[in-house]
Amino acid sequence: MTSEFTIAVHALVFLNHKGETLDSETLAENVCTNPVRIRKVMAKMKKAGFVTTKEGVKGGYSMAKDAKEINLCQIGDALDVDFVKASWKSGNPEMKCLIASGMAGIMDGIYEGLNEECRARLKSITIEDINQKIFKED
Repeated sequence: MTSEFTIAVHALVFLNHKGETLDSETLAENVCTNPVRIRKVMAKMKKAGFVTTKEGVKGGYSMAKDAKEINLCQIGDALDVDFVKASWKSGNPEMKCLIASGMAGIMDGIYEGLNEECRARLKSITIEDINQKIFKED
């Protein structure tokens, strides 16, 4: 999982809570990152239809959808994120040893299954759910 996912979720929860248009500097301050990273991530959130943008002095980002309609899997999809992924593979498919030649494929299958389980779980968590956890609203 990338930091973009965390940035997107944090920014959407903050935008939802504030209920107003916020610029990238304000979002960056709350997320504890820089405005350039915010703009990069928020461009993808806009493309997905989660936020709208307004240009000008009072410009920035605002929620385009109800927080109950945005789940974490949708955010991952908008960012093209694999939730579980290996950055390195052991073995070599060219080797004669069945373990060395087969391990990468086996592990890819395991990671793919874990990714699907993760996606299924994240479909059940919305931006509103996170807001409720933060503010202990049951």
